Amino acid sequence: TEGGPVSLVVPIKGKKEQFVISVGRNIAILTWDGKSTAPTKVETLCSVDSDEDKIRNRFNDGKVDPTGRLWAGTMGPESKPAEVELGKGSLFSFSKDLKTPTTHLTNISIANGLAWPHDRKTMYYIDSLDLSVDALDYDKTTGKISNRRKVFDFKTNGIDAFPDGMTIDTDGNLWVACFKAGQVIRVNPRTGELLSTVSVPSPQTTSVVFGGENLDELYITSANNHLSQEEQKKYPYAGYTFRVTGVGAKGYPMEEIQL
Repeated sequence: TEGGPVSLVVPIKGKKEQFVISVGRNIAILTWDGKSTAPTKVETLCSVDSDEDKIRNRFNDGKVDPTGRLWAGTMGPESKPAEVELGKGSLFSFSKDLKTPTTHLTNISIANGLAWPHDRKTMYYIDSLDLSVDALDYDKTTGKISNRRKVFDFKTNGIDAFPDGMTIDTDGNLWVACFKAGQVIRVNPRTGELLSTVSVPSPQTTSVVFGGENLDELYITSANNHLSQEEQKKYPYAGYTFRVTGVGAKGYPMEEIQL
């Protein structure tokens, strides 16, 4: 896409063919019927990281919180997966009209997964190169976050991978995609316990979400970036999206943007 990769797509409530997307460093509205080879319209609403040392940044992951507020984070230029210019990214939330960003965290390397439990008092967050899942106190009224702390450590748990996209189930447990490990892990962020692992035949696991009629199926996305010919032969399903049933958990409906 002109202006950079699209890494965030959120439906707009009540508008069947309109979506909020990220394009490079921009937040925009995409109008598309889902069938045409090109969108009808892409309208940029705002940009971030416009300083000279950050103009090569791009948005990575983002999500709508339970109050309808959009959050999204950036990362620095990437020579290959997980090899980026360190500390260039930030985490933002956006005003209701999506035209005004608020900076919450800086010095981020790869802004990634976001999740909120049912009580809306905590926000879980991932900077992939920290090799951990963090929690922050979250004020649903003001959107302010504070008291950042580590709740699950990849190194301590012997996971040789980068935490990537993330979702939460109705029991308050987190499901975290493990980039480079071909798996999604379920963790209890209240105890730091690793509860279970779901493996897929694709090493670059990127994100995870609950879906299906009862929101009890796991959909896991993966990438196929910079794999050698040997690796591509070994992992013919690299880059596929996987559907996993019988995981023994349910998720929440996806939040939409209301404009």
